[in-house]
Amino acid sequence: MCGRYAATANPDELVVEFEVEEDRTAQAGRSVLAAPQDPPPGRPDHNMAPTKQAPVVLTRGSRNDPSEEPRRQLRLLTWGLVPSWSKDTKGAARMINARVESVADKPAFARALATRRCLVPARGWYEWQASPTVVDAKGKPRKQPFFTSRVDGTTVAMAGLYEFWRDPAAADPDDPRAWVTTFTVITGPAEPGLDRIHDRQPLVLERNEWETWLDPGTPAADVLPLLDPHPPGRFTAYPVSREVSSNRSNGAHLLEPVPAEELVGVVDPMTGAALGGAG
Repeated sequence: MCGRYAATANPDELVVEFEVEEDRTAQAGRSVLAAPQDPPPGRPDHNMAPTKQAPVVLTRGSRNDPSEEPRRQLRLLTWGLVPSWSKDTKGAARMINARVESVADKPAFARALATRRCLVPARGWYEWQASPTVVDAKGKPRKQPFFTSRVDGTTVAMAGLYEFWRDPAAADPDDPRAWVTTFTVITGPAEPGLDRIHDRQPLVLERNEWETWLDPGTPAADVLPLLDPHPPGRFTAYPVSREVSSNRSNGAHLLEPVPAEELVGVVDPMTGAALGGAG
């Protein structure tokens, strides 16, 4: 967790909601994917998967003019953190999440926590519930995907970190193609109810916390309290099609609830009651 989410908003919608001053989504950076991203970066994506480029909100000053005031930006970053000291980008898919318990201590995340914090906008995220009663053909608990979103219908703003990595083989360090900009989503223990789906969840910040989190001038020690558990009840979750398990699947239909009669061995995360058949 979190390994998939839905990023369904267009850049212009995110610019308004997150009060973005510079929309840089037209400047898609270097991708780590072997094939073209589908849907293309910046387009609504109902099944955002690791190593794809996704919209991310951050506050950053000018590299060419250090005296310029930092501005809130919307950029397309690759999901899966690649620390600046990495030899290559192969580890990106393994660093899609940063655990809140160790984010301030691990070298891969600590430097980013100090000044490179971001928000990852989402409609909501997917997580797979392991059935307590039904097994699959391999004898393992059958997994049912759930979609979790905010009860109030607003955008989920996941706390994240970002990093810049320069290809050491690039001849010109100023060539935009020499750089890969990546991000990770910070996760913590799942709150009551959601813990019946999975034991982890992304850390979601409230609007009144965004400015402090994004401000690169705020010390890490002062933003860590924002990552403390929030009051439960902000989210709702329901089972969706197992089609979402394939990263080739996409489209708004992935967010549609699965009828109860099609569910097998599934538990209601809020009540603990069985949903559908017992298998």
